[in-house]
Amino acid sequence: MAQLEQFELDAHREQLGADVRDLVEKYRAIFEWDVPEIDEALSDRLILSAIRQALDGIEKALPDPRLP
Repeated sequence: MAQLEQFELDAHREQLGADVRDLVEKYRAIFEWDVPEIDEALSDRLILSAIRQALDGIEKALPDPRLP
């Protein structure tokens, strides 16, 4: 990654982490609304897995920077 892009990412890294934590909390709340006696550890693993899958899908949809 070029220095300028890395500098820009570093400037926003804390907010990016906070946004992802907020996303996890959003889906934790949804799970709890739908299933009050939910297994929280399992739901956390499922939520994180779904977020990883979504990120993988987004990454695959991005243009390949090696192509002209």
